[in-house]
Amino acid sequence: MKLLTHNMLACHIKGVKNNYPFLIEAIKVESRDADYDPDFLRHIFPRIQWPAFLQGAQSLGCREGLPEAASEEMLQDDSFLQRFHHALLEVTLLEGALVCPETGRKFPVSKGIPNLLLNEDEC
Repeated sequence: MKLLTHNMLACHIKGVKNNYPFLIEAIKVESRDADYDPDFLRHIFPRIQWPAFLQGAQSLGCREGLPEAASEEMLQDDSFLQRFHHALLEVTLLEGALVCPETGRKFPVSKGIPNLLLNEDEC
């Protein structure tokens, strides 16, 4: 699971109000090359919740070089775009769990795929 995916997911357990972002418990993380597309990065940037992205990057060990706050002006800096690209699209959580920030419920991630199925009593 890439941080792009993580940034879009929320916990949907019934009654949960603090459902975003999932905390990440990483067991196995891998870096896989992905095509570098600065236009895609500029397009997706406004949809990324930066604090959640940084939290995920920290959990996956790819936080280095990413600023505390990011602005649209930074999208003109190729070195920023390279670091953003690496963390967002190349670092992959293969094994671990996503943890609901309110309930602590763990959703397993296996072979890079998060299992967010809810139990009957959670719907």
